Amino acid sequence: MPLKSQLESLLFVSLKPLGVKELAGLTKTKPKEVEDALAALESDYRDGARGLALVKNNSQYQIATAGANAELVKEFLQDETSGELSQPSLEALTIIAYRGPIAKLELERIRGVNCSLILRNLLLRGLVEEKFDRTKNENYYSVTHDFVRFLGLGAVSALPDYEKLNKDETLDEVLKGELKEE
Repeated sequence: MPLKSQLESLLFVSLKPLGVKELAGLTKTKPKEVEDALAALESDYRDGARGLALVKNNSQYQIATAGANAELVKEFLQDETSGELSQPSLEALTIIAYRGPIAKLELERIRGVNCSLILRNLLLRGLVEEKFDRTKNENYYSVTHDFVRFLGLGAVSALPDYEKLNKDETLDEVLKGELKEE
């Protein structure tokens, strides 16, 4: 797969901007090659009538919607972030509340599907927060204070059956088994 294509995919699914060194590490290429591919990608987006744009800010890159579509996207997101949560979003939010902080990979193993868009929606709504663990090189998700306050709880541990579900060894064993199989 061409480097430009790999970078576009990584930037599309990432919930945060990525730097050249991080992208070079992920694609196992040299930073100079990544910079050249990003310049070509930026040119592709700039020269075509595209709905997406490559945004660079302080040597961090992210794919975002094109400025020309800002009003349309704003309307859509307003509907998406103010309406009711979908069943998959509620499932993910419940797992994050009871098992958080939880890595995206672990959340996806529990749910059995990719959770990138669900996490983006929950982040936009302010229901979950993302923290990067440098030692594990992974993002972890937990519910926000606003989520806990909205439920009228003093703490996430006040959720029904929290102690039992937070420490469910069966789930831990299943997850460990799946990790060993890969």
